[in-house]
Amino acid sequence: METTSARSYTAKLIDGPLEGKTISTAFLDSGEPQPLIAIPAESGGKRFSYARTAGLEFAGDSSELPTAVEYRYRETLFD
Repeated sequence: METTSARSYTAKLIDGPLEGKTISTAFLDSGEPQPLIAIPAESGGKRFSYARTAGLEFAGDSSELPTAVEYRYRETLFD
């Protein structure tokens, strides 16, 4: 049996400062996509917070877990 904690998916950033970029991220232990992700800025000292949207992509009709999830920009967090 395959464990979901070892699987990852593509987070598609659909707006904000990282619009158009994608990153790979792990599922929660429950098998759900992350509700929020924080991505460090290249310059350091800040992170960009993104929230999951309803946009999901699946590899096929029999796929239970999404292969890609859309995320919308929320805010910039300063360290």
